[in-house]
Amino acid sequence: ADGVLIQGNDLKIDESSLTGESDHVKKSLDRDPMLLSGTHVMEGSGRMVVTAVGVNSQTGIIFTLLGAGGDDEEKEKEKEK
Repeated sequence: ADGVLIQGNDLKIDESSLTGESDHVKKSLDRDPMLLSGTHVMEGSGRMVVTAVGVNSQTGIIFTLLGAGGDDEEKEKEKEK
């Protein structure tokens, strides 16, 4: 689930699955409070308000777009036959 941090204590997140960056990202209420699905808490603790889940999350949107692109390619191949 995606969400907004509402309470945190020395929260560090591994966002490498989304960004490719190996460094952990510090999250706080006043600086970068967005938490995204597919990421992992490496240090600290926190609470968030969920803003999106499933296909409506940022990861879900990316997977939907990637899947839609594959469907278009298959349709083009069928048209060529």
